[in-house]
Amino acid sequence: MRNDLTHPRPLSLVFPPALLVAVLVLLPGTARSQSKKPAPPSATPSTSAPVAKNVLKDRVLAVVDEDPILASDVERVIKLGLQPPNPGETNDQHRKRVLDSLIEERLRFHEIDRYGLEQVPVDDIERAVAKIRARFPNDAAFQKALKEVGLDAKKLRQLVARQLLVLTYVDERLGPRVFVTFDDINKYYRTVLTPEMQKKKQPVPPLEDVREDIREVLKQQKLTQELQTWTAELRNKADVVVYSGQPGGGPLPPVVKKLDASTAKKADTKSAAPKKGAAKPPA
Repeated sequence: MRNDLTHPRPLSLVFPPALLVAVLVLLPGTARSQSKKPAPPSATPSTSAPVAKNVLKDRVLAVVDEDPILASDVERVIKLGLQPPNPGETNDQHRKRVLDSLIEERLRFHEIDRYGLEQVPVDDIERAVAKIRARFPNDAAFQKALKEVGLDAKKLRQLVARQLLVLTYVDERLGPRVFVTFDDINKYYRTVLTPEMQKKKQPVPPLEDVREDIREVLKQQKLTQELQTWTAELRNKADVVVYSGQPGGGPLPPVVKKLDASTAKKADTKSAAPKKGAAKPPA
């Protein structure tokens, strides 16, 4: 029994290459119309290049140590059913909770990346992917959900593998801090398990039969507490900016813009061409 620690949680995606450019502040999208002047009779009609339009590709909801968390990351978690809404939870509350969990996860990823842990076993990855797949009625629905959030089977496995690295780190680094005593087990048996079984009008099993099960439950509870403490320490040391849910007058969240191919090509050519009179870089 691993409680919440066994469920694959949403992971971050790297920005797609090429057309996705820097994170920019959203600018007014309405262009002023200009009156057309008739061309002189002797002038040769010229074909002007079509005006490129900025297409909103994604929105940044938070930044963790210069690592952005996108609106699409939140959508990915929700559409794959990785964090379903709690009873009575509004849509805004649900999204905020998902964003908070993504921020915490990103903090852990950054810390784990510093240690260069080895890859997790393939069988563990396949089992975790199978749990995600089991949330859907059939494979067609599963593949459709993956496509909607910009994933395929390979990318999903990569994301799951990274999440499993977190669990490996937690077990190896935080596990030694967890101790379950006989008193802890006896107390849980008397104050939690026995009343719960009596409430359900079910026979209470002997302590010897459930001792190891209780030990595992308590271990995971304490491990979760250690995980929360560790994450809070990471957040205190990190630079975290949250744009989502800011009150009026707060900073506007940046957006990721996508340029059409012709505009991107021109931008690349312009940036690559040396300016007249510019100093040459040192050899």
